Amino acid sequence: MLNEFKTFIARGNVVDLAVGIIIGAAFTAIVNSLVGDLINPIIGLITGGVDFSNLFIDLSGTDPVSLAAARDAGAPVFAYGAFITAVINFLIIAWVVFLLVKAVNKLKDATAKKEAAEAAPAGPTELDILMEIRDSLKK
Repeated sequence: MLNEFKTFIARGNVVDLAVGIIIGAAFTAIVNSLVGDLINPIIGLITGGVDFSNLFIDLSGTDPVSLAAARDAGAPVFAYGAFITAVINFLIIAWVVFLLVKAVNKLKDATAKKEAAEAAPAGPTELDILMEIRDSLKK
């Protein structure tokens, strides 16, 4: 059973998945910084300084000053601002991943075309064939 486990771990798919998860975690930190430090301030500027992450509805009737104060007091809140922030983060992450996949696919297509062109046997050109037909017709 130990040998089977070693074989399973040594497979390329498992190693690729582990690398993907590690890079994904590092990428998450970059995207969180992009959203929190660059995108949200711009959105706040456009919306007149609204910080979505602090928007909430108090369900307890105690009227806390901020979301943090409500959570510290244990008051039930409907934190729709955090949800809006999560949706914005998701959309930005999805867009960045889309652009990355698109770039990788473009690179793969270019590489495949180059390899196909190099692998294709050098046959006669269209001009060579036309000249051969002309010569045959002259006979």
